[in-house]
Amino acid sequence: MNPDAGPANKAAIRTEDLSKRYAEVAAVEALNLLVAPGEIYGFLGRNGAGKTTTIRMLLGLVRPTRGRVLLFGRDLAGDRKEAVRPVGSLVETATCYPTLTVRENLEIQRRLTRADRGAEQRAIGLLGLEPVAGRQAGRLSLGNKQRLALARAILPAPRLLILDEPANALDPAGIVEIRRLLRRLADEQGVTVFISSHILAEIAQLADRIGIIHRGRLIEEIDASLPGAGSQDRLEVRVGDPPRALQLLREMPGLGEIRQAEDGAIRIAALAVPPAAVARLLVGAGLELQALCPVREDLEARFLRLTGGDS
Repeated sequence: MNPDAGPANKAAIRTEDLSKRYAEVAAVEALNLLVAPGEIYGFLGRNGAGKTTTIRMLLGLVRPTRGRVLLFGRDLAGDRKEAVRPVGSLVETATCYPTLTVRENLEIQRRLTRADRGAEQRAIGLLGLEPVAGRQAGRLSLGNKQRLALARAILPAPRLLILDEPANALDPAGIVEIRRLLRRLADEQGVTVFISSHILAEIAQLADRIGIIHRGRLIEEIDASLPGAGSQDRLEVRVGDPPRALQLLREMPGLGEIRQAEDGAIRIAALAVPPAAVARLLVGAGLELQALCPVREDLEARFLRLTGGDS
């Protein structure tokens, strides 16, 4: 069967075994992503998790050590210029021509991308840059420099936006505006948005799906459209003999991940059996049950647990 055939080939972003090593350090390892057209995909991770390296590979700015990237079915390694033509991007820091005005910066971008006349004015309107359109870009506040960078990304009406920490330097009102803009582009124009961030609350409100990367590996994906997405039931158990309890629990069908925290508590994720059944198992085995507490784990707690920030 042709590996490029089928629905996956129509994905806005598709990566296969995408990996990048620097000497002995694996920045990204065996990353397999599939992002649908019109979807907002949130890419969460701590600083140094591999988010920016991934984005640079998606844009062809960094060559993978292994694997490949396809954008709308076009292999990035085969023809980068054509593959990235429908893509707008913002990577790490906002850049501009500091001695030119906001409007002049956007006019250069319009010519470079061959966008239609008037595209720069639409971008100015969408990003709320009218009050500073005639100001030199180098004299803008950090927040307005970020708005200018976003305006450059959306100016050519891309089918795919790849954004690395787009909320940097924006005040709370600006963050809300950008969130609404991206949601509108996806819902009304079918633009695909791939957005990396370490701001959990913003991603939770914006994304259709969330991928969590840790130490270069994609460790979990969450469908944010489902009720209670990002939250998870967990059971916390304290007993007199934790090693024996761990052995019994790991033999019990229907339980998810089971581990012992540094404080001695046993934590059971993705609980699929009633807490009373767990209690009967432990007490029936003669163990001293000290505490058994169901916990509703939200996205923040789940992220911290998965990435090692929670004991």
